[in-house]
Amino acid sequence: MAGKPKKTGYFLTAVLAAALGVLGTTAARPDFPLGRDLRILFNLFRDISLCYVDSVDTERLLLAAADGMCTELDPYTELIPEKEMDEFETRTTGQYGGIGAMIRARGDYAVIARPYEGFAADRAGLVPGDRLLAVDGEDLRGLDIAEVSERLKGAPGTAVRLRVEKTLTGEREEIVLERERVTISGIPYYGIVAEGVGYIVHDDFSEGCGEDFRRAFAELKKQGIGSLIVDLRGNGGGILQEAVHILSTFVPQGTEVVSMRGRIPGSDATFRTRNAPLDTEIPVAVLIDGASASAAEIVAGALQDLDRAVLVGRRTFGKGLVQSTRPLGYNACLKVTTAKYFIPSGRCIQALDYTRRDENGDVAPVPDSLVREYATAAGRKVYDGGGIAPDVPTRTPPVSAFAVRLYADGHIEDFADDFYRRHREGIDPDGFSLSGEEYDRFVRFMQDRDTTGEPETLAALETLRDGAEQEECLERIAPQIEAIEKALREGRQTDLRRCEKEIRALLEDEIVLRYRYYAGMLRHAALRDEEVATAAEVLRDGARYREIVTRQDTPRQRP
Repeated sequence: MAGKPKKTGYFLTAVLAAALGVLGTTAARPDFPLGRDLRILFNLFRDISLCYVDSVDTERLLLAAADGMCTELDPYTELIPEKEMDEFETRTTGQYGGIGAMIRARGDYAVIARPYEGFAADRAGLVPGDRLLAVDGEDLRGLDIAEVSERLKGAPGTAVRLRVEKTLTGEREEIVLERERVTISGIPYYGIVAEGVGYIVHDDFSEGCGEDFRRAFAELKKQGIGSLIVDLRGNGGGILQEAVHILSTFVPQGTEVVSMRGRIPGSDATFRTRNAPLDTEIPVAVLIDGASASAAEIVAGALQDLDRAVLVGRRTFGKGLVQSTRPLGYNACLKVTTAKYFIPSGRCIQALDYTRRDENGDVAPVPDSLVREYATAAGRKVYDGGGIAPDVPTRTPPVSAFAVRLYADGHIEDFADDFYRRHREGIDPDGFSLSGEEYDRFVRFMQDRDTTGEPETLAALETLRDGAEQEECLERIAPQIEAIEKALREGRQTDLRRCEKEIRALLEDEIVLRYRYYAGMLRHAALRDEEVATAAEVLRDGARYREIVTRQDTPRQRP
């Protein structure tokens, strides 16, 4: 196996050598085992790289060793090598250099899935479904999405030449775009979704989202809202300081909203709001679910602990751990869990105890016997150790596995492209709904298409048929094989009718996206969302809202 450039080997050697430099002082202290283990690790890497029968890939050794160490800790601690730093920066800042479009796989090529409004791809007229055939003369056939994305990205101001097949006309075109700094806002939509009720969708806590949130809220106040829904469903978190900035919108300046406690000096910190609030009285409802995590839980939990909002939805993920980055040299860094965070009541909502694993190495939840009771500012009971429980629980039915497969396999998006080609007159996103005739067309559209799960079953049947033929028993079991094949085909038609409501919702969202961008899709979805409607109902009922934030306890039980 050919080795990688020596730079990586130097990097690991330098890191280990630096660690070994402290061994002279380590050996005399109680943490002597650390020094011993570092020397063993250094010797292990040296001897493998020098003595192994074949040349070794030092970068792969490094990543495997790092992955092994970090896996023993938690899912959030990881080595980020130089080649992944751009992606890490994009996740953290919401910025990258590129054309401003999300792409997806379809067949042998990538297609435009979502152009970001106002950026280079959008200005050049690229729309969902446009097929990317080549970048700067290089054929993209067979490349995975990560490789295509890497070719589209680049320094702002540089040109990129695309050959595309337009979904609306089928024609092939050459397009030259100038890459630019693309900033993806953590606030993709805000607006009024019911009389006097504002609505802000918050996707992630990337750099600058706090200021975007405050601007969105200020604009909604100018439009005369009397209450606000903040949607944190699916928000996996991000920068803690941005969470503090958002909380400053609703609570007095100087309010303690979160604190951190760690093992090493300097990891303890208390965060208070630093900005003047925009409104400390307006009723607020926060939508949460099992994918609301980390900084999203800080915002939701702090507002609950301070009795400043009603939480609507489902129990949150339960990530009470804080990560910091530490430079390792050679443009690599370590993202490592350094502390736990605590919201104003004093509780830590971490749901999994990574120090407790069973004989299989699986992580255990915080045991029920260790769950403790805390109190909000008004004296309401809340609990630690298992995410944040909503004040108003909802029971949104899960999306069926069949609908998930349709979406994952691209059938939903493909039909939306087909609809877009056939309806160039446009739609009204607020009032749009898929007609029965169009849904019947989708059922016919799916008639000869495979979905994930079926190809494997059909392949197994084909193997069975071949084996039976070789063993001369095919004639006896052929009717049963044909019956199974028929049942699979008919079962899909049954599933298309059984899951019609949720499939319709997915189709409508994707269709609206093609006419009104992501913001239009979010608005369309919100106007039909049962949890949004529940939150609006709570906000309109002043007596119920006040009862919740002053008297109602949250449940101790965890699902």
